[in-house]
Amino acid sequence: MLVTRILPVPSDPSPSFFVPIVDLVRRGGLLAVGTESSYALAASVSVPHALDRVVAAKGRPSGKPLLVLIGDRSQFDSLVGSVPSWVRAMIDEFWPGPLTVVVPAQPKVSPVVTAGTGTIGIREPASAFLRSLLRLTGPLTGTSANLSGQVPCLTAEAVDAALGRDVDLILDAGPAPGNRPSTLLSVVGEPAVLRSGPVSAKEIQQVLSKIGLLVPVRGTAVE
Repeated sequence: MLVTRILPVPSDPSPSFFVPIVDLVRRGGLLAVGTESSYALAASVSVPHALDRVVAAKGRPSGKPLLVLIGDRSQFDSLVGSVPSWVRAMIDEFWPGPLTVVVPAQPKVSPVVTAGTGTIGIREPASAFLRSLLRLTGPLTGTSANLSGQVPCLTAEAVDAALGRDVDLILDAGPAPGNRPSTLLSVVGEPAVLRSGPVSAKEIQQVLSKIGLLVPVRGTAVE
């Protein structure tokens, strides 16, 4: 049983390190984990009361979707409806990494995740530790660890100060780099950048052109 609320992540965690964490997640626990940009609040997308805890912890307004982190492509397929083949070429190019794709969601996906849009934003993160955890827990939320409207937390200690009462376990992998949040790319219909980020519109356009999809990327200027 876990007794330490801030748990340092070893450089090469053994299989036994993950066991109590996975158990906590399956019981509806709420984690804070480091990503390429900031710490994130991670709860199982399959446990309804865990999703409610994420929204409550952030003080998040209703009607805003929750982004989702996955550990491998089989998890992508388990959440996603029909997508064209070029979407898979896109994620092959940029995953794991800071690109979130917004795709049609399967009907089983919680409306807390989709906010009733019928779509879901998914990303495979660059962190090898986080992908290992995700392969054991299943998909987790990846919304930034902060109160709604506040700056994202970059350290375990900052998470503890801001959200400690609501988070069951903070996995301390050291300071997050504070990079820009992931690029948010809608692939429902024609591609559209909903939020600029580390993957530029120009890079996305180049991949689309390479696979023969000669359509402009809407929503932002191509740098």
